[in-house]
Amino acid sequence: MTIAYPPARTVDVVEDVAGVRIADPYRWLEDDTEEVRSWQRAQAALAVDVIAAQGRSTAALALIEEHEWGSRPDLPRHGGGLWFRVESGAIVVSAEPYGAGRALVSVSLFDEPGHPAVLSWFAPSPDGRVLALGVCTDGSEHNTVRLIDVGTGRLRSDAPGEVLHSAWGGGVSWLPDGSGFLFLALAGSAAEFRQVVYRRMLGDEGPSAREEIPLPEGSREYTRVQFSADGRWAVAAHRVSTPVPVAVRDLAAGTPWRPFLSDGVDAVAGHVIGDEYIAVTGRGAPRGRVVAIPLDAPQPDDEGTWRVLVPESDAVLRSLTPVGDRLYLSAFVDTVARVRVIGVDGADHGSVPLPGDGALGGAFFPLTGLDPDDGSGEFLFTFSTLTASWGAYRHRPGDDRIDQLLAPLVAVDAEVEYRTAIADDGTPIPYHVVRPAGGAEGPAPALISAYGAAGIPTLPKYQPDLAAFVAAGGTLVQAYLRGGGEFGRDWFRGADRERRRVRDGDLLAVAEHVIAEGISAPRMLALTGGSDGGLMCGVAVTEHPELWRAVLPRAPLLDLIGGIRIPYLDFVIRKAWGDPDDAVDVERLRRSSPYELVAPAEFPLVYVQAGDTDPRCPPAQARKFVARLQAAQRGAEPILLHVFENAGHGAGTSPAVLRAQDAEWLACLMGALGLSGRA
Repeated sequence: MTIAYPPARTVDVVEDVAGVRIADPYRWLEDDTEEVRSWQRAQAALAVDVIAAQGRSTAALALIEEHEWGSRPDLPRHGGGLWFRVESGAIVVSAEPYGAGRALVSVSLFDEPGHPAVLSWFAPSPDGRVLALGVCTDGSEHNTVRLIDVGTGRLRSDAPGEVLHSAWGGGVSWLPDGSGFLFLALAGSAAEFRQVVYRRMLGDEGPSAREEIPLPEGSREYTRVQFSADGRWAVAAHRVSTPVPVAVRDLAAGTPWRPFLSDGVDAVAGHVIGDEYIAVTGRGAPRGRVVAIPLDAPQPDDEGTWRVLVPESDAVLRSLTPVGDRLYLSAFVDTVARVRVIGVDGADHGSVPLPGDGALGGAFFPLTGLDPDDGSGEFLFTFSTLTASWGAYRHRPGDDRIDQLLAPLVAVDAEVEYRTAIADDGTPIPYHVVRPAGGAEGPAPALISAYGAAGIPTLPKYQPDLAAFVAAGGTLVQAYLRGGGEFGRDWFRGADRERRRVRDGDLLAVAEHVIAEGISAPRMLALTGGSDGGLMCGVAVTEHPELWRAVLPRAPLLDLIGGIRIPYLDFVIRKAWGDPDDAVDVERLRRSSPYELVAPAEFPLVYVQAGDTDPRCPPAQARKFVARLQAAQRGAEPILLHVFENAGHGAGTSPAVLRAQDAEWLACLMGALGLSGRA
């Protein structure tokens, strides 16, 4: 195939980064100019035409529409004896989680011309009188707070004007008496990425007041304030992926905030229960333990003052959810979800009978999931497997059963196996294989999906796009690479910072094992991943182009050196990769950056998908990589880029745009692997 790519000029730019000189021939593609936008639109048009010519677009869209019915629902939220849920584009209030109710407000009320509103989060006040919600209108995840009077359904005029960078800080943290809330928002422009905690009381006008909390100096991390149910204590949990309660305040005594735990490397993620902070932690326990830390301890870092409620075991502990005088402890064993119920004294009160071997729904990051006890006395959760879509369920303390509130809507006719590859250092690297039932024997077109970053676990759950791929006749390989959180702290740290390239070796081990076991074969194998997983894709295609039939990064990070110049990515790189002010670390960044790794070669089909308003992995990351890869292509396969407008990193993107992205991704994949559309 001969492709006439939109021309991309090069520039003579060499940047000095900590004394390391690095050429950047496509620097101009970082600019927001008409030249860049015209080039970006031409690339999108080319991608659309090439993928349409494969003849899979109609079938792919139908498969996506069919399987997105099984998407994970937002769980209802409780406040003041009422339940609030999202249904048909409106927030409905009712007496039961999914009972008959009234539409309180339509999300479309907040639409802007050409920009449909997306609900980022919602949180009723503890007394149920006011509903706070976050609204995004450009796909970026940046959102502003709206306040709704629950009794009248009217929009209140006392909402804060500050902009939240995303929902990762949990939206708002209501004061226990419902008189106001604290929230994390930007101080300055979104590009500057400076976040502070604000206090907002109902009835306030003008700018919100800053809450002066002693956070680690210079930190750009996310912070969420938590309260005890009786209103005595406030705790500031800091860091989005490994939260630590770094500050505490005795509100009853009226004393100011004071430092609490030191900002160590391991998470201490939990809740204020009575006069203690009860949390899951990796400190002293790589797979996690549950501890209780006195809030009035003079030396809270002294682990000798902690109570151990649940010691470390073979289960990887993930999170705690308080329900009355019980704590629901979520964990997983070999990636499969388990839930125990314990008392605040650590006593075992049994387990929750889950519907199968799969995954609970939850926040992507631990900090976001630190929701307080909502007073309902019930544990609501969503659950799915690799082949059965999401359902919603309820468990009440003391029950030996669960109630199904919403039934799964989609089932994938497939067989699931749990297998293990061996990395070069001898470490077993597990993965699931999902094959269409009754498929032919022998190597099959397959897709590896993986992430392996930030300590975030990839779990055996239903994803509509991956389920649609299996329904189209493909074999899915879901890999659990080091750098993720599937097997605890050491699994995460095993591919963090200076060890980040361990993940790439793990991926290679899985790919080679899949081929050796006859599951797939070279040039029948595709790879996909998003965000940091997109960087994994970029490394894989530049270093091992011969292995793949197609590589499809989504919302990817691809230019680590260029990322240093963006405040948000500088924060991410310093946390997860290394110090851009240190020459040794910069050299390591360069050797890990797909944009820097591009060299002339015969590459497989590459389809890079990005969002025009992505605040985390801006589209310049994709533009520069694709321009360089197109120039280096010595083979016949197309190198494609589609930057979608009104699209961000995913969470703030409208359903219509997400559907278009998934359908084009699937059509490209089906065409590359020769799939017709049905297994």
